[in-house]
Amino acid sequence: MATIADVARHAGVSMSTVSHVVNQTRRVDPATAAIVERAIAEVGYTPNTIARSLARSASGTVGIAISAISNPYFSDIICAIETECARLGLMVFLADTQDDPGRELQVLKALHQRRVDGIILAPAAGPERASLKYVRDNKIPCVLVDRLLSPEFDQIGVQNKRAMTELVAHLIGHGHNRIGFVGGQPDFATTLERIDGYKAALKVHGLPVDPHLIRAGNPTVGAAAAATYELLSCAEPPTAIATGNNLATIGAMQAIRKAGLRVPKDLALVAFDDFEWADCFEPRLTAIAQPVQELGRRAASVLVERIRNPGAEHRTMRLKPTLIIRDSCGCLRGAAP
Repeated sequence: MATIADVARHAGVSMSTVSHVVNQTRRVDPATAAIVERAIAEVGYTPNTIARSLARSASGTVGIAISAISNPYFSDIICAIETECARLGLMVFLADTQDDPGRELQVLKALHQRRVDGIILAPAAGPERASLKYVRDNKIPCVLVDRLLSPEFDQIGVQNKRAMTELVAHLIGHGHNRIGFVGGQPDFATTLERIDGYKAALKVHGLPVDPHLIRAGNPTVGAAAAATYELLSCAEPPTAIATGNNLATIGAMQAIRKAGLRVPKDLALVAFDDFEWADCFEPRLTAIAQPVQELGRRAASVLVERIRNPGAEHRTMRLKPTLIIRDSCGCLRGAAP
């Protein structure tokens, strides 16, 4: 196996010069650096990444702690983060938190022990927020994505309340005045913000907020289906339903089918979270499309900035989603009412 000494002899330079080129610990004349890099390729030298990270006080790796398997929405964000990290020359460690606070803390500790330079986290729900305390106490560069919990961290999310207000207002524009809401876990900031948007739309249009029409706390498709079926079984069921995330949407569609109803003839349906198959359903699904590519890209770039400048002021960024009007709301071939 080739060594750094072999590279130095082949390039006709000192071992320290080779070390500076490999570890980027000091500026080397570009012409000399090119000779060293060519020598590295010719002798087949592979740098010791562990030693290199110790020399640079950086590992060139970042951790992603997200509930990746249970929520397809996060899969798209993860792909965008990984793409941007690759462009920036960073390797990614992905760990699934399963949206469990205890497992999330274990994941963060494991990533920290592996000397990642920073972490991108979609925090699980929980009153103690032990994971955020661990990150803060250990001064780990961290960016919160999607779920915005604390201005003590850099945060990248979307305008949840504003987007849900627009979505429900679209239903009201079709004449619906009894609109149900089926959302995800009630402790998530995203769920709470979307419920606020739902209520805001009703209030702006002079409609009462009926708490019996709000069903939050549905972390799975099955729970969302059961909650939707409860709404449809009411003495005065809603004429339209807005869902708070993609899992709730699938559950709602299952319950509507089970009840023998047709969308939008018998019941209008709109969703927060557009997804790949939304345009393939019959009818096609009207939905809020989140800018997942931009979310992932910005999360990665902001984390790199935080790593380089730990003392900079923390930022909270909210990106604007897009209302995609199709057929399930009652619009003819996706035309606005």
